[in-house]
Amino acid sequence: MDEESVSKEPQPRKPPAIPADMKAFNKKLIADFRANHGQWTGQMAGRSLLILTTTGARTGKERAAVLGYGRAGDRLIVIASDNGAPGAPDWYHNLLARPIATVEIGPEPFKVRARTARPEERDELAKAVPYLEQQQGLTRREIPIVVLERG
Repeated sequence: MDEESVSKEPQPRKPPAIPADMKAFNKKLIADFRANHGQWTGQMAGRSLLILTTTGARTGKERAAVLGYGRAGDRLIVIASDNGAPGAPDWYHNLLARPIATVEIGPEPFKVRARTARPEERDELAKAVPYLEQQQGLTRREIPIVVLERG
């Protein structure tokens, strides 16, 4: 194959494979993010990820999760997909019970108030998370869209 037949266009990055032990994977990502002063590194560099720290609905303990996000104006938009699991992730149940959480996007964490998107705003907010359709195809339940507003 000669050089002219090789495309010079950058190839889109494939999402990383879902690890077998997601909790351990997230724990390592969070430690790395914090050690690097709010910067994602390695395979996560340049991705739209945040750390959401909720308070456990039953335990009262803080729980951190790494989530992809989009933006709709000043609001951050995440989906409670849990990679298409039959039920919503624990962090979503925690937010239903205690809607104040902490977000880390850079070196300075900030408080947010979380709410589930209303039916009439779903279509518009879904545009902020283009992977929602793919995730929705993995489960029969309607995946909640969560709005995080600084507070």
